[in-house]
Amino acid sequence: MVGKVGASAADLPTADFFDFESLLSVQEQRKLNELRSFLASEIAPYAGQWWDKAEFPEHILPKLAALRLSAPAQRGYTHLFAGLVIAEMTRVDTSIATFFMVHHDLFVDSLYDFGSDAQQDKYLDDASNLRTTGAFALTEPEHGSDVAGGMQTTARRVARAASDGGDYWVINGAKRWIGNGTFCDYMLVWAKDESDGAVRAFIVDASLPGITRSRIENKIALRTVQNADILFEDVHVAESDRFGGISSFADTNHLLRGSRIMVAWQAVGQQLAAFDVARQYAVERLQFGKPLARFQLIQQHLVDMLGNAVASMGMMVRIAQLQEGISRDAQGALHGGADMAQVALAKAYCSARMRESVALGRSILGGNGIVTDYKIAKIFADAEAIFTYEGSYEINSLIVGRAVTGVSAIV
Repeated sequence: MVGKVGASAADLPTADFFDFESLLSVQEQRKLNELRSFLASEIAPYAGQWWDKAEFPEHILPKLAALRLSAPAQRGYTHLFAGLVIAEMTRVDTSIATFFMVHHDLFVDSLYDFGSDAQQDKYLDDASNLRTTGAFALTEPEHGSDVAGGMQTTARRVARAASDGGDYWVINGAKRWIGNGTFCDYMLVWAKDESDGAVRAFIVDASLPGITRSRIENKIALRTVQNADILFEDVHVAESDRFGGISSFADTNHLLRGSRIMVAWQAVGQQLAAFDVARQYAVERLQFGKPLARFQLIQQHLVDMLGNAVASMGMMVRIAQLQEGISRDAQGALHGGADMAQVALAKAYCSARMRESVALGRSILGGNGIVTDYKIAKIFADAEAIFTYEGSYEINSLIVGRAVTGVSAIV
């Protein structure tokens, strides 16, 4: 049985044990609380059902858009606030946080950072307000961590008179694990230029002829997220929809660095979620006639989980501070912020601590920890996706290893 015994979990200290949230401005704290209210009423009661059924709740998008949280840093918020937005979303539902990241932190931010004025005028307002949805199509069936050198999707430029609509590109290939891929309106597609081998990026209307999308089934994590396999067979894309700011894979580093930071914040959010659920269960669950929280080993598990969460948050707060140093030079190129090795260390470290914490939380719930009714099973399963995407633990570790030794062990 679960009974109300002793102190209520709601009256106890939060997993933000060092009160990092107090570093936000008063306005940002109010906005974060507005997000929490939305998540508590619109997401938390239903997240488990959506996950069990592997269904995405498209009906919530207008309400999510009304929060006006798209690309927070572009709206004048701090990077710390932007990270805590992802952590709070993840704390309630990792899948909704992942949708938000793919659409806003990859697709929308790409428009801000690399889109031409014409492309921003055409796409940005609708995308920022979720009237249209976007995806980021980079990973391929045979290429994940090595996609930079192994990309097989190709783009061939075809000359055409301006009177006939101007030049266009023909894209062929396949992408895999594309979040939002089954229902998105547009995709940012990465392909290798057949003429010179350079990596190009294109804004692709997902309804164009030659595009086939199929949902990836039988996932054990992020089941609400609609990941897709996507085939491109002689897909014609106008030259005006090529990202002019992208001329090589190196140009993607800013985007990938930013998304890796947000996944590290997801690892923080997972730890907050696991602690919330495990601590509440420990306080309320009776065993041997007393709450689980009265047992020393259970308290040790909770303290270890809390330490992991606080250490991870501290690292991410420093990453957010470094991000505030990003600037553009006279040519519009981006400089500063946390470098890729620092970000890789944050993603590797936070995701490893997350994996430990969710396992401890699942252990505290015993047999109840393997059914989604008690939330921790979903948290436990979703953690495996976070541990892997935006660079596996091993790849991120090797990026850091290369930085501290000067020798690459990746290739």
